[in-house]
Amino acid sequence: MNTASVDRAPWVIRAADQPPALEIVLLRQTVILSWNQFVFAEGGDDEVRIAFASHDVVVKGAGLGPLLHAIAAHRVARIQESGRSEHFPGQAGRFICKIVVRKMEAE
Repeated sequence: MNTASVDRAPWVIRAADQPPALEIVLLRQTVILSWNQFVFAEGGDDEVRIAFASHDVVVKGAGLGPLLHAIAAHRVARIQESGRSEHFPGQAGRFICKIVVRKMEAE
């Protein structure tokens, strides 16, 4: 696996093949979602929303544009939320400060 950038982006991209799932590492838990359940993604440099059939994922940070493009290609194997000591106001580059994973409720 290769990281997305030389400045140590908080996500991992598979260069050769598509990973079977997206591993989301939160501060207190890890969630693994199958790419077979991927619905769509949208966003920009500061926020990316990833919709799966069973979960909705919102990633907040900076420099997330390349992450959005890698998600569209189903190349992201892992994203990781930063610990509190790892984010600073005015931090430059690519970083994830918060990831929210919500389970979709049946209506």
